[in-house]
Amino acid sequence: MNARVVSPAGKGFVFLDAHPAGCAATVDRMWRDVPAGPVPAGSRPTALVVGCSAGYGLAATIAGLARYGIRGVGVCLEKPPTPRRTATAGWYRVAATAELAGDDFVFVNGDAFSDQTKEQVTKLLAERFGPVDHLIYSVAAPRRTDPDTGETYASVLKPLGAVHTTKTLVFDDGIPVVKTVTSEPATEEETAQTVAVMGGADWRRWLRHLSAADLLADGVTTAALTYIGSPLTSGIYRAGTIGAAKADLEATARELHAQLAARGGRAVTSVNGAAVTQSSTAIPGIALYVGLLRAVLGGAMVSPTAQLVQLWDQLVGAAELTTDDAARVRLDTWELEPTVQAAIGERWRDATSETIAGLADVDWFAGEVRRLYGFDVPGVDYSLPVETEIPWPATS
Repeated sequence: MNARVVSPAGKGFVFLDAHPAGCAATVDRMWRDVPAGPVPAGSRPTALVVGCSAGYGLAATIAGLARYGIRGVGVCLEKPPTPRRTATAGWYRVAATAELAGDDFVFVNGDAFSDQTKEQVTKLLAERFGPVDHLIYSVAAPRRTDPDTGETYASVLKPLGAVHTTKTLVFDDGIPVVKTVTSEPATEEETAQTVAVMGGADWRRWLRHLSAADLLADGVTTAALTYIGSPLTSGIYRAGTIGAAKADLEATARELHAQLAARGGRAVTSVNGAAVTQSSTAIPGIALYVGLLRAVLGGAMVSPTAQLVQLWDQLVGAAELTTDDAARVRLDTWELEPTVQAAIGERWRDATSETIAGLADVDWFAGEVRRLYGFDVPGVDYSLPVETEIPWPATS
């Protein structure tokens, strides 16, 4: 047992510790926000969620469990507690999710890119759950080792073709500051490596492993979660190295769909709207953009959980699975509505360190960052000691 008071400490948008009770309360709130779903015809859907502990992958897991009672496996990579540090926030979120999910959904802590993890998951599915009806893929990572070659690729956040300068929001000693960041263009090798990490290669490999083990149900649907975003952030995101990877992900969806169609299945990408996640805060300009978006929309922003409810409704057939001309499910239309983007654009142009407090919801943004680590969660008494040695949920 290792109960102690856990306080937020770190630099920028990265905290050194996570609060177990705050992470659990976050999961409980997300679960309670999911409306009850229609009872699935026949047995409960079997699902695999790759990248289940944070951001949209966590939202996908909770929405599927709370709304449709999915059974199956979630995969993520999280660090356990040590004598000096708590576990990662995702570790505690998974533990809390498992408590709510019960025995019919288990969690594997491992490198999603490795064949060893794929084989462990395949074995669990074969022994306990059977073929997968739905696979959701939501992985953001700085590097990936190719299981075939052993080569490790590293992703970068860089523009393509030319130097790119953008505004970004930082917090210096808790004070919001607008700064200008200039990024050098990526080399061809950096772009290729980013595509190798964040493109469709690993999604394709997961489907191949499941198919080889005869663990794809007839009519299987699979969705990889992605983002397009605003023209204000496109230079470093959609028109940059990450955008090249997302284009590869979309091309992979079309390839996989052609393969799955023969068994009545379907592969799509799901374009989600902006949110504060541990991945998005690392992207220059995104913090400023999301803070401005919140100021424009307020409570009309659609949460990741609400968006993933919409996706699950389409995947299970409770709503029509509709896509745009590029075969993408669009859950981001609320963000990209022209009047919303015009309002954000005006605020973006006027944003300085002196004006930012009146233009962006900086308090909300800072709170959202802290809540990623289990802090600033309503109902949690942070003055009390809390047990940090929470075990990983059993898989058997």
